[in-house]
Amino acid sequence: MNPILLDFPNEMTSDRLIIRLPQYGDGEAVHEAIAASDELKKWLPFAKKEQTPEEVEINVREAHINFLKREDLRLHIFEKETGQFIGCSGLHRIDWEVPKVEIGYWLDSRYTGKGYITEAVERITQFAFQELKAKRVEIRCDPKNKKSRAVPERLNFELEGIIRNDEWSMDGKELRDTCIFAKVSESISWGEQ
Repeated sequence: MNPILLDFPNEMTSDRLIIRLPQYGDGEAVHEAIAASDELKKWLPFAKKEQTPEEVEINVREAHINFLKREDLRLHIFEKETGQFIGCSGLHRIDWEVPKVEIGYWLDSRYTGKGYITEAVERITQFAFQELKAKRVEIRCDPKNKKSRAVPERLNFELEGIIRNDEWSMDGKELRDTCIFAKVSESISWGEQ
């Protein structure tokens, strides 16, 4: 089946969050969050490049289209109580044949330390297994990124391995490793979490 024919929700909620596809007009809030989060530059290529609000809005609109085409399912995260944009996640590197996905995530630095990204990733993982019928959900991260690595560890993803010298660090000075965490469908029991 062509994935563009797949019907699934564009929005989900958790206790404190609204998680939804990118919408036109989100660019300003995303731009502000990236600008307020210098630590992202150490780990994520898009944050290292200075972008204008217009460039970010273009990226948001492209993400919206890619979501509708089922090529990449970027998701924006908002506080339920305030409606404030606080970060971004999504289901990437989708292989609809298996199906399997990879979850990526980042959070506005002003909202870290409150469990928001763990809550979002837990809900998105549940969505992947229940709505997309995924057989495998991965999280990949640099072992040195302790905050990012803590998320799959807290959510009981299994560390399947570490790929050594996988890619260049953001500063281009050394090769870095990549941790691969995963959950597979037969290991999921939502009552155990």
